[in-house]
Amino acid sequence: MQRILLVEDDAAIVRALEQYLSAEGFEPIAVPGQQKAMEALQSKKIDLLLLDVSLSDGDGFAVCKDAKEFGIPVIFLTASGDENSVVQGLDLGADDYISKPFRPRELLSRIRSVLRRSGKTQSMVTLGSVTIDLDKGIVRKNGQELSLSALEYRLLTVFVNHRGKLLSRNVLLEEIWDAGGDFVNDNTLTVYIKRLREKIEDDPQKPEIIKTVRGLGYRVD
Repeated sequence: MQRILLVEDDAAIVRALEQYLSAEGFEPIAVPGQQKAMEALQSKKIDLLLLDVSLSDGDGFAVCKDAKEFGIPVIFLTASGDENSVVQGLDLGADDYISKPFRPRELLSRIRSVLRRSGKTQSMVTLGSVTIDLDKGIVRKNGQELSLSALEYRLLTVFVNHRGKLLSRNVLLEEIWDAGGDFVNDNTLTVYIKRLREKIEDDPQKPEIIKTVRGLGYRVD
């Protein structure tokens, strides 16, 4: 499980991000200021740093400098329109920034993108005879490229990003509702899972990749 250090002194933002990141399969560690952040960087294995520029204890730029010395990627959380902070953070080696208020899904996308670019996560995933190149968006089965719709690919990456976790139909609907601009309800979700299985499973009637947990949802091991 990848560990994200969240350096933020706004309790409401911390609570929301801790819940969201945990649900997405990350291990968040939250600290309020510079001193605690420095201690965490030195004592724990951190995969990515989410860092507010303005801290009640010190400032985010000093924390960013330390994190980069440890080879840890950094995403700054900045106040909307604070261009000077953005420039200074990028000059210090920050990998990305996102302005408050932000949408959780946009932040999640940036986190995964930075982790891939920094080599902190695999860009190639294997599920049986299926390989998924997350950088290029290419899916192959037994070496042959598959033609997946935008929504089918999004559904597959949701399973990959939550590998080993049970996903209810409601969670899947929340994740893919706007993929490709298509409207997705409970019935169409069933259709898309069926279509995806027909493309990636050796025997769609006895799926070995996307498994049904009766009455609860689906899981990819």
